[in-house]
Amino acid sequence: MKLNRTLLLLFLVLAIGFSSCKKKEEDPKGDNESELITTVKLKFTEGGTVRTFTFRDLDGAGGNAPVIDNIILNNGRTYTMEIEVLDESNPAKAVDITKEISEEADEHQFFFTGSAVANLLTITYDDRDRNNRPVGLKNRIATRSTGTGQLTVTLRHELNKAASGVANGQIANAGGETDIEVTFNVTVQ
Repeated sequence: MKLNRTLLLLFLVLAIGFSSCKKKEEDPKGDNESELITTVKLKFTEGGTVRTFTFRDLDGAGGNAPVIDNIILNNGRTYTMEIEVLDESNPAKAVDITKEISEEADEHQFFFTGSAVANLLTITYDDRDRNNRPVGLKNRIATRSTGTGQLTVTLRHELNKAASGVANGQIANAGGETDIEVTFNVTVQ
């Protein structure tokens, strides 16, 4: 009888030990950390002509100054603007982050602010996530007057897209984390 108790106790201890040694399952989508973003391309298309304006900071924050193109647009025109986001920290192996943003559209949104938006441009979201909320990878831009200003492009991650004003491009109530924020100088002529 004592042998049976000993064997039962040994079996119980081994069963508990093996069940607690389970290998941790990995998240197949990764841990969703912010990606390194070194490059943002704004592709403006009007009448079949594509013009690309780029922000590029290959060594990341704190190193060399980024290279930022000045955006030059014509007044009285409507452009489609598509955004491409890349990690080019290893030029031999650039990573297109645009695809991830598109796949996780319900967790991302671009915002467009600055004096150019207030005075020169009207920007309209032209893409939606599965909940019919804006993303901002594709947009329409109408130029409404000549002048100069700044366009700040901000990508937020894990924001509250249902918050007041967010669907209209108002960043104040969005929350979330800023993946990147870039300011371009804009001239409308």
